[in-house]
Amino acid sequence: EGMALPQRILFPPEEICMDWQQRQRPGAGLCNLGSTCYINVILQCLTYTPPLANYLLSRDHSQLCHRQGFCMMCIMEAHVRKVLRSSANVIWPRAVVRDLKFIGEEFEPDMAGDAYEFLCCALEAMQRACLSGSSDVDISSQTTTIIHQIFGGFLKSRVRCLRCQAVSDSYKAFLHVLLDIKAPSSLTKALENFVTPKNLDGKYCLKCSKCEKKKVTASKRVTVHRVPKVFTVCLERAADHTGRKISKIVEYPEYLDLRPYMSDTAGEPLLYSLYALVVHSGDTCLDGHFFCYTKASNGQWYKMDDESVDNCGIHAVLRQQAYLLFYAR
Repeated sequence: EGMALPQRILFPPEEICMDWQQRQRPGAGLCNLGSTCYINVILQCLTYTPPLANYLLSRDHSQLCHRQGFCMMCIMEAHVRKVLRSSANVIWPRAVVRDLKFIGEEFEPDMAGDAYEFLCCALEAMQRACLSGSSDVDISSQTTTIIHQIFGGFLKSRVRCLRCQAVSDSYKAFLHVLLDIKAPSSLTKALENFVTPKNLDGKYCLKCSKCEKKKVTASKRVTVHRVPKVFTVCLERAADHTGRKISKIVEYPEYLDLRPYMSDTAGEPLLYSLYALVVHSGDTCLDGHFFCYTKASNGQWYKMDDESVDNCGIHAVLRQQAYLLFYAR
């Protein structure tokens, strides 16, 4: 609906397995190589993303990859295999830190970074690796890589002219959603706020083609149009550009229904289960420390803080000052 069909399917969706194919104890912790906690938490959350881990453990990518030099998928494949298959208690993520500049130009070894920014760049680097060797791929086909089929969905933006009531729809692919938490006290309230229509007026006025391109007040509503297999959310904790942090607790559930936030709210619930989250501790967004909680293939939750991997219960998991949340369909 309103979107072009892909000319090519780059990865067969039926080959994506959402359940762990192998169940085992949690893997190794990750050594902090100097202000790399923001990298470690994202590597751990991705390692415990079942459909991604299943694919990387199969080595399907590296067996077909002919890319010279840096390849984020090959790096992640080697990393996940090392973390989950090695008998070591601690792994040094040297390959990731060595190639930081290829993942994102803003990252430098020995300098602190932001976990959300690293997640965005890591997913985009994996997406680029999946598209390598596929020249002249249309936009719709680019959303059929294994990365986009796991993490990606589509948002629908509906703009309505409040003068003539004309409606225009547009669609945008996403790999993660950023939510404003200045007012909302829970994830569900933040999602409700996300899909609530906003007025476009003042300098944001719309030039309506039906109103002789005059500037008019309009309303804009964004909804989830196609759900991802893994729904990744960032709770925006930067209060402003100064780095001041919103430190309040925002409640989030173990199980989330995305149906109320869809373009079409009729139908069966679209249930998701929490499997990982990232926490930032510190007084401002410009300093502090990142650690995470992940659900291993044995169904148990673990607090992962650089080198340490400690068992914990769901009650501890749900009481955190969460920054990033990972939900699997």
